Amino acid sequence: MSGAACDCSAAAAAAAAAAAMSSADAAVAARTGRLKQRYDNEFRLVAGCVPYRAKKDDEAGNPPCSSDDDDGAAEVEVLMISTPNRADMVFPKGGWEDDEDVYQAASREAMEEAGVKGTINRVALGHWVFKSKSSQNSSSPRGACKGYIFAMEVTEELQSWPEQETHHRRWLSPAQAYQMCRYDWMREALTALLERLSMIEPVAAATTQDLTDQTGMYMMLQATTDGAVALC
Repeated sequence: MSGAACDCSAAAAAAAAAAAMSSADAAVAARTGRLKQRYDNEFRLVAGCVPYRAKKDDEAGNPPCSSDDDDGAAEVEVLMISTPNRADMVFPKGGWEDDEDVYQAASREAMEEAGVKGTINRVALGHWVFKSKSSQNSSSPRGACKGYIFAMEVTEELQSWPEQETHHRRWLSPAQAYQMCRYDWMREALTALLERLSMIEPVAAATTQDLTDQTGMYMMLQATTDGAVALC
């Protein structure tokens, strides 16, 4: 009896370990496809974030210092990710699916694309409308994406993440990030973050383009100066 019980216990433990491993594998796999994709009329819904952290001390243990003209913004770093065959960078974002809320979607995209976890501020930095890849040559909003972008204070950096092969991450100062942003809406989101962190004085919501309404929805339907079009 004791031998049989031991065998059963061992089998149960092995099954539990296999289930746990399977669950872990599923947790780190990036979601693909659009079967669960949320839509708002003709808009595909997208969620993303601007990940940030307090700047770390240097190798000598000295705290970060800021010059008189950066208003303390150098004490914060933001995380951006690369995409294949491009020198500029983007913030993590992707499709919002029907089995999650918008905050979970933004957090999942940050983990899948940038390999970070953290605390999402539930007050959005803004929401914008992007052109879809299939309609980038059209002036119609049909097929566009509506994106909700949040601030995420990073608390954990993963050593490996689902989309590590295609997205490399890089911590940047706000000034560097402004230079690396692929699209104008990303600079607007970064500005909103710095305003929220009291790093800079509030500025006009529209810098290079007009907002479509007072809620911050932004129609990125025109090519930027380098010919790139905001895509979802």
